[in-house]
Order: sequence, then structure tokens, then C-alpha cells
Amino acid sequence: MASFDREEQLRRLHEKRKQETKEKVEEAIRRLTKSSRVINFNSVAEEAGVSKATLYNHTELKERIDFLRNQQQNVFVDSRIKRDENNQNAVIASLKRKIEKLEKKNNELEQENKRLREKENEKLTDYFMKI
Repeated sequence: MASFDREEQLRRLHEKRKQETKEKVEEAIRRLTKSSRVINFNSVAEEAGVSKATLYNHTELKERIDFLRNQQQNVFVDSRIKRDENNQNAVIASLKRKIEKLEKKNNELEQENKRLREKENEKLTDYFMKI
């Protein structure tokens, strides 16, 4: 009868489970990436059906998730900056139009004020001429 090495059997079982966990996590990351969802420890653990502790305990998985999370945050920040710049440009354009409109209205009022003063001066001149 062949000798049974319990330690070797446990080591193989552990390696097999470890590999299966890595595959589940990688597949979960692929699904999250494909569906453009957030990649972080919570989302990966939930998608893969493993605990967060498992992710933190596997160094290479932890580093991969950290890398992807940081990469997503940078993209989010970049897109937000672009959106903020576009929004800022739209606000500037709107304010410029408003300024032009107000300047036009101001010029119209100045012209009207000038005409009214001239009329008033004519009336005053006529009044004093009659006295």
C-alpha cells in the first residue's frame, strides 16, 4: 500500500483553492471592467464571492485591485477636470453675452438720458425766455 502524505495532500488542496480564488477574482475584475463599474475591494469581493480579508491576504490580488482602483480614480479626476473646464467655459461665454447685453442697454439708457436732458434744457430755455 502506498504511503499517504497528509501534509502534501493539504498543501496541494491549499494551492488548488488559492488558484481557484485567484481565478474567481480575476473573472470578477473582468466583469466589473467590462460593465464599467467601480473596482475596489468591496465590489471585487462581492462580485467574486470572497471575503475582503481574502483579497487583502493575497498580495498580488491586493496590488492589482489597488492599481485598478487608482487608475479608475485618475480617469475620474481627469474627466471631472475636463467637465469642470467645459462648464467653466460655458459660464464664461454666458457671462460675456450678459455683459454685452447690459452694455448695450446701458448705452441705450445713456442716449435716452441725453435726449431727455436736451428736451429739459429746451423747455427751461423756453420758460426763461418767456419770463
